[in-house]
Amino acid sequence: MQSNAFLLSPPHCSSSSTWYLRHTDFIYRYPNFRLNSYLPKRISIHGVSVPSSSTTSLTYTSLSTYSNSCKWNSNTSKSGRHFEAIKSVHETSPPSSSSSSNSLSQRLELGVLFCLWYVSNIYFNIFNKQVLKVYPYPVTISLIQFAIGTLLVLIMWSFNLYKRPNITKSQLVAIVPLAIVHTMGNLCTNMSLGKVSVSFTHTVKALEPFFSVIISALFLGEVPTIWVLSSLVPVVGGVAMASLTEASFDWVGFWSAMGSNLANQSRNVFSKQFMVKKEESLDNITLFSMITILSFALNVPLTLCMEGVKFSPSFLQSAGLDVRELCVRTLLSGLCFQAHQQIAYMILQRVSPVTHSVGNCVKRVVVIVSSVLFFKTPVSPINSIGTGIALAGVFLYSRVKQINKPKRSE
Repeated sequence: MQSNAFLLSPPHCSSSSTWYLRHTDFIYRYPNFRLNSYLPKRISIHGVSVPSSSTTSLTYTSLSTYSNSCKWNSNTSKSGRHFEAIKSVHETSPPSSSSSSNSLSQRLELGVLFCLWYVSNIYFNIFNKQVLKVYPYPVTISLIQFAIGTLLVLIMWSFNLYKRPNITKSQLVAIVPLAIVHTMGNLCTNMSLGKVSVSFTHTVKALEPFFSVIISALFLGEVPTIWVLSSLVPVVGGVAMASLTEASFDWVGFWSAMGSNLANQSRNVFSKQFMVKKEESLDNITLFSMITILSFALNVPLTLCMEGVKFSPSFLQSAGLDVRELCVRTLLSGLCFQAHQQIAYMILQRVSPVTHSVGNCVKRVVVIVSSVLFFKTPVSPINSIGTGIALAGVFLYSRVKQINKPKRSE
């Protein structure tokens, strides 16, 4: 709460005379100010208590009560013919109706972002699975997805859709580990989707809280409470139950999903350490943009070493693939990948990490259900119960984390 004071020296006038403001610049800039006569010891202006003086006060009023004239108090001395202009903090505070409308618009905007986050993630998994079914080269697919994301980031910076950052050398060095684990996380996810069903991949990825607790304890010194550990029991038990009854179970797909959990949670821990350093800290969207560009650079040599050049038109035609359909679906999966990642960071800027975690849990439920319906994945009753228990455990973990903050070891 601030109040700005202006000291003006008016011409001499008697107590009964009226002095009109002749300074057009002042009137133009502050049309809602008026002169009042001598005030008591303390006055309240729009709920703000202001000390009075022996001089006449110039107070901010609404347009409806604006007066074109003002009277000087006869007690004003010759040497003190000044008046104090007090700008009410109400000028910077929106009315209650405006505040409620802003709050409503913010909630609507947040709701739209959550819907876009879920929809983009659903289509990313569907298009990705369709591509990996006929084109089993997950490293190449990861490279293409990072290339599309890099192109979108460069377009965003070139057209000033988002401010281009000035990255220092120390910031770049700190971001490299984030890019490495981000690259490994996306690669492991694609490897898992290529081997098992989408629903099973996301069921295994529900174990993210388990890895989060372990990595946070090792690197951040966060000691989990007994309630946090208890909430992990249904998560682990549910994933184990779903794995034992999964029709498309594959060890490569299972361990790839586990590797994705490890990489993603390591990225979160490194991000926390990065954001703590104010001299290196960046906003979430800029940080993700830099991670995307570096991940693309890291993925180029990795792709050449592991799979070679497998996306040339001649290779695709020799493999008997529909080049046009494959390219369209690959492009769509890359766009959806970048969209759901970018929107996730936008939501994280607007809500708390716990709310974001709960939203991520709901998103996983939506993705599992939609993928089962789209691909008509056979699901046994025990498998469904196991998946439900695991997801319920993730939700419980999020709520417990909100109630019981982790203690940091000294």
